[in-house]
Order: sequence, then C-alpha cells, then structure tokens
Amino acid sequence: MKNMRKTVLGVLVALFMAGTASAATVKVEKNITASTTWTADNVYRLEKQIYVLSGATLTIEAGTVVASTTDAGGSLAVARGAKIFVNGTKDNPVVMTSTDDVATWTPNAGHPSGGDPKTGTWHVGANEWGNLTIMGKGLISASHYGGLQVSDNTKDPSGLNEKQMEGLTDADYALYGGNDDNDDSGSISYLSLRYGGKVIGLANELNGLSLGGIGRETDIDHVEIMNNVDDGIEIWGGTVNLKYISIWNVGDDSFDVDEGWRGKAQFIFIVQGYSVDAKQGSGVGDNCFETDGAEDSDAQPVTTSAIYNATIIGNPIDGDGGTVWRDNARVQYRNCIFMDLGEKLVRPDGDDGDGASGYGYNGTLSFADTWTTDYTVTSTVNACIGCSVGNFNYADTLYTVQTSGKLAEITDSVFFSNLHADAYTDSDTYGVTVGGGSNSEKNNVVISGSASADAPIVSITRGSLFTSTEGKGVLPVEKIDPRPANEALTSVDAAISDGFFTPAQYRGAFSADENWLEGWTAADAYGMIVAAPVASPTPTPTPPPTLPPIPTPTPTTTLPPIPTPTVSPTPKVCEAESISVSLSKLTLKEKKSGEVTVTVTGEDGCTVEGEAITVELNKKSKKLINVSSESEVTDENGEAVFTVTAKKKGNAKVTFEANGLSTKLKVIVRK
Repeated sequence: MKNMRKTVLGVLVALFMAGTASAATVKVEKNITASTTWTADNVYRLEKQIYVLSGATLTIEAGTVVASTTDAGGSLAVARGAKIFVNGTKDNPVVMTSTDDVATWTPNAGHPSGGDPKTGTWHVGANEWGNLTIMGKGLISASHYGGLQVSDNTKDPSGLNEKQMEGLTDADYALYGGNDDNDDSGSISYLSLRYGGKVIGLANELNGLSLGGIGRETDIDHVEIMNNVDDGIEIWGGTVNLKYISIWNVGDDSFDVDEGWRGKAQFIFIVQGYSVDAKQGSGVGDNCFETDGAEDSDAQPVTTSAIYNATIIGNPIDGDGGTVWRDNARVQYRNCIFMDLGEKLVRPDGDDGDGASGYGYNGTLSFADTWTTDYTVTSTVNACIGCSVGNFNYADTLYTVQTSGKLAEITDSVFFSNLHADAYTDSDTYGVTVGGGSNSEKNNVVISGSASADAPIVSITRGSLFTSTEGKGVLPVEKIDPRPANEALTSVDAAISDGFFTPAQYRGAFSADENWLEGWTAADAYGMIVAAPVASPTPTPTPPPTLPPIPTPTPTTTLPPIPTPTVSPTPKVCEAESISVSLSKLTLKEKKSGEVTVTVTGEDGCTVEGEAITVELNKKSKKLINVSSESEVTDENGEAVFTVTAKKKGNAKVTFEANGLSTKLKVIVRK
C-alpha cells in the first residue's frame, strides 16, 4: 500500500511539473557559504543536510516553497554565526515541506510548484524530509548528558559551554552555545513546516524547528509545525522569544525546552494527535509542554521562562501530561486554556531519564518549594564565579523574563474536560486547583463536565478513533474554531507591555474576533480551521432624491417623467490584510531623527483608513531610540508616519502592529 501511494503521488508530481516547465526547480546540493536569496519564482529542493555557514545570510522571499523529495534526507541548518531571514507574509507564507505534500495541492500551472500552496489534503506522514535548525551563541547548561560529562563543559554559566545539535551529522558546523544572550540569528515570519523530522538514528531525530543557544535579538513569529516525527519545537538554552506558534499532530512533545531556556512565548496553539503509526514519542503525541531545567539539574543557567496565552488541545485517550516539569525548570503559565488532556495537568517528572538528577539535587529547590518561591530568588548553586553586576553571567542579567509571581505557576487559566482520574492530583498539591476544582486565589477556573456548550473554545470536531500498533488511542482533531468562549472570553489580568508581550485580556491564544491561523497555515489549507465569521457592516441607506413637484395636468399638458431614485451601492469594506514599513533599515546619527511611513492594506491592495498602529520597543531598544508616538491611526491612504529619534550608539528594533499583523524596522545608531 505504501509503495502504491508513492507511485500515485509520483505521477501527480510529474503532471504538476509538466504544467510548469518554465519554472525553475533548484536543487540545493552544497552548503551556503555566501549570502544568498531564495525567490518565490523557484522551488527549492534540499538534497541532503545543507548548512548556512558562519558569516553567510540566507534570505527567503515571501511565497517561496521549499519542497524536498520525500525520503531523500534533505534538511536546512543555520550554523552558529550565520543568519536566516524568512520573510513570509499572511498572504504569501514560506512553506517547507515534502513532494508528497505538494502532490496533494490543487494543480496551478501559474505556480512554480505546479500546485496551489493554500490547498491540499492532510495525510498520515512524517519523516519525509528533515527540518529547520538554527544554532546561536546564547548561554546553555550542557555539562552532562546521559549521566556523563559533555567534553569540558562546566556547571557554572561560564559562557564556554557548547554542544553538538541532535539530528545533525556534520560536527564541524553543528555546534551551538556561547556567551552572548543578545545574539541575532535573523528573523522568521509566516513559515509553515510540514511532514518533517528525519530520523538519523535511535533517539536522534529532527524536530520540526530546533533552536540551540538562540539569542533574544532573533525574531520568531507566525510559525506552524504540521506533522513531525519528533517534537514540534525544541529549544536548548538561549533567550529567544516566540509568538504566534501552531503545533499540530507531532509524534513526541509539542513544545519542549532544555538546557536553560530563558525566553518568552505568547499565543501558542497546540493540538495533540499523531503523525505516523509508531511508538508514542516517535509518531503518537506525548506531552504538550515538556520543560527541562538544566543538564545536570544543579547547573546554570536553568530554564526560567514565562508563557502567556496558550490554547492546549490534548488527546483525551492516550495523551500524556499537559505540563511536564524536570530538572529544576521554572516556568510561569498565564492566561491559558488546557482541555482534553489525556493525563495530568501538572506532571512532576523529576529525573528526565537521561541521567540528570531532578529537583532538589545538591541544595537546589525542591519541586514543591519552586511553586512557593518568589520569582526574584535565583540559585546560589553553581552560580557564576568571580562575576559582578552587569556581567553577562551575573544572576540579574541571566534571569530577566519573570517580573512577578512565583518561579513556577499556572494562573488566570481555564481547565476543561480533563477527565483522567489523576488529572488534577498534582495541580491540587501545588495550588493550581483545589480538590479538582477552581482556585479563585490563582484566578483559575475548572469547568465541570465536558458538555460542548460549556467549552472554553467555540467548537471542535474529532474524527474516528485511531489505535496505533503499540495500542495507543488517538481521537484526531478534524475541525476546530479555537476562538475563546465562556470562561475564556475574559481574563482577570493580562501580560505586561514590555516590547514583546501583547496585553491580551482573554484566555488562550486567540481573541474572540480573530483567528490568526487563517490564510497561511497548512491547517487552514487542509480545511481543519472553521473560518471566523466576518461581521458585515450595516450600510447607511441613501435617501432617494427629492422628486420635482408634479404639475396639475390640463387636457393638453404632458407630464414630465418621474425620475427613478438612485441608490448608492454598499461600499466595500477594506479590512487589514498586510502591514509594511517604508524602510527595512534606518541609519541615524546620535541625536538625529528620521521618519518612516507604515502602511496597512487589505485585499487587492485597498487602503485601510482609521486602523490603529501600535509601537513596541524592547528594553534594549528603549535605551537607544525614541519613537514619536506609541500609536497612530492610518489616514485615507492607509498610512501613518512615525518619527524615530536616536539617543545613543547601537542596534535597535521597532515593531509596528495592527490588527494582529506586524512588521519590523531595524535602526542603526552611529556616533
């Protein structure tokens, strides 16, 4: 059956290609050693593990398709010191997938792939190509693995630790880690990663997106992982932040962190399921969030993070934990939805099975104490040696993400239809829930029962039960409208406005009037997303013109014709579909200013008037520049003008947002 399916798919690919003879298929067979741009008028095929080498930059234009031949083993890795810019948009995302996926797209002779990337059919599959891996220079804790010392790495945050990335085979280019938490590996926007996760060897598989030692100056938003043999996203150390992430049907953990990640995440959507018929962890979904603190567990840096506005749809049959905690991980989950979990909401896993020593080892905090200890408390075990205030490895520099509350917490969240007998056993112990019910002190709400009318999302439709050969049951999600309902419509608190987080006064990853999955994801292309209804504005009726008086007729008088009233057509409403800035880079001298114009347009390029555009600056950027206003409203041309004033030398970033869309401006300040 498998060979027959591949034969049919191969014929379809050939038919697609016959209709696109003029399009170029670029086989990528050598490492990228000089700055290169991949364009949307080509299709790129990764023929093996391809590395973007240090000093080089790979730019991928909006709308570009990277479709590697199924089972050929192609993957893309960005080495430490290199950069990648994935410049997708909502209308024209970048897609990285396999030829098996492309074969399901509706034929389109005008597209270089031969198909329409916004169509397709979901199929059981993964391991069809590799993945995207990015490696940087951020701090990692990687002194041990499997109970053994890793090279000459240490347990203190010396900035000297480095490690070879799992799943990559060329040790010369596969190292990550360093002493620069502000490292910039580029940016990724609107990227759909499908059917990946090439298996290299036992316990050596590629994740959908692998991030090793990535610094906070790297920007990642609007990324989808659909079907993967291993984890959806795995992060090792560093300080990278992520926003608008969708992870669906992966074969292991959906969102996995290790080795001291100290970043932020917001608007995370997870749907558990299966990618292939294999063991749980290599085809059937395992944990939703899996957080490892450090390797070994008393090492530094230790994972210390904050996650806001996640919507977690578990597998109620044989899914594992909603949040799994290992090796002194310290994570705050706020304004979230956890529903249909197959096992525990809070699952203390202690020893992670790879030789680390768990919570409480060598004088570190116990798991229970982590839930009651203020966020300001940092470990004195294996702290930096000889460092002082302001050093990169001083505690106040290493741990900056958490700004309130306790080191470990789940607050202001809603829990629904978590029916396992032990679903709330440990969450009761640590105060997330009380007796399996709500905890008003933490603003947490447990919705009793499982009636769809009480659900915290608008709707969900599951397919027939799938049972793997291992005996694991999955109820796959076939359609979903993940926008909030009932207890999720309003949260008590919201994320702070800090240049990254968006204050969102609701629970879960979506607002009531917007589903940011629409238009660019595989889930939408495959028909899994129930479209949010678009409210039609009530037109203002145009009064008919006043008719002239009708003269009194005489026998010889001919009446003038009565004019037919003219009714103006209902004006077409232009809704925001894209946002752009007049410059991608602005260079200023200290104390000088420059203007940039931000434009919001809709379908077919119509201009959006009256749209509020907000400005976000991170802490570093606020020290370097000022922007004339925190918010401006677009004029009749869909434009708003902002003035940027330089304060002191350095590189800054400005994010402009409108209606869930965002664009970035890089500002270089020189003396």
